[in-house]
Amino acid sequence: MIEPIKKIVFPVAGLGTRFLPATKAIPKEMLPVLDKPLIQYAVEEALEAGIDQIMLVTGRNKQVMEDHFDHAFELEKILDEKGKSEALAISKSMLLPEGSIQYVRQMQPKGLGHAIWCARHFVNGSPFAVALPDDLILGKPGTLKQMVEAYEKVGGNMVATMDVAREKTSSYGVITPGKRSGKLIEIKGLVEKPAPETAPSTEAVVGRYILQSEVMEHLSAKQIGAGGEIQLTDAMAKLIGSQPFHALNFDGERFDCGSKVGWLMANISMAAQDPSTKSRIKELTQNW
Repeated sequence: MIEPIKKIVFPVAGLGTRFLPATKAIPKEMLPVLDKPLIQYAVEEALEAGIDQIMLVTGRNKQVMEDHFDHAFELEKILDEKGKSEALAISKSMLLPEGSIQYVRQMQPKGLGHAIWCARHFVNGSPFAVALPDDLILGKPGTLKQMVEAYEKVGGNMVATMDVAREKTSSYGVITPGKRSGKLIEIKGLVEKPAPETAPSTEAVVGRYILQSEVMEHLSAKQIGAGGEIQLTDAMAKLIGSQPFHALNFDGERFDCGSKVGWLMANISMAAQDPSTKSRIKELTQNW
């Protein structure tokens, strides 16, 4: 029996230093791509996949994300009084059922693995998903839905991967691939940020995961890995061999919105598809 994925953890405690000074007071997850913040795209992707229990692992100065998923009573009152029903509906669009979204604070910046470990009581023995909001992946269906559908067939653990240039492997977790079946790849090993000459493949892990709760046991050891941080990749690698572990080479276009160029390209791509902006984008790009 494969237990369904109903829980997801969003690690959103990072400082976003690559976007300073913009992120001095605004979390990078609240940076807009066209007309929605990054965190909203990620939550909508989870809801599309049938995941309805949400945990945000936050840090200092992240209160605005909690406000984003709550009522804005003054704003709603003004919009209602002015008869701006469309704007009012947009303001309320991310009001989730009460109790479906929770928050926990990562009190020290010890890495992605530590952030996931902070959600251990929320996970409470269930399989769960993880999504990094600054990895914006545009596709239909969304990447998490693709992964959940594949997971329902094979169970175990799963990561989303894409093929990268070998010289870029040192920026990613990289898999040692086994048997392939369509978009699914059996994982024989995982290594965090390998040098190009030692990377076992060019299949790189991006910010979407489905994990069994046993990963928390390995994270509890708080082993220090690459970059002097507690790496999720190291804990996941310990599950290989004891549980099924696959990569899904997803369909979709990924933007690294943790970088200025990736965030800019995401905005241009979204604007080029939006009816209200695409004609203007076409004019601008013709002049570049």
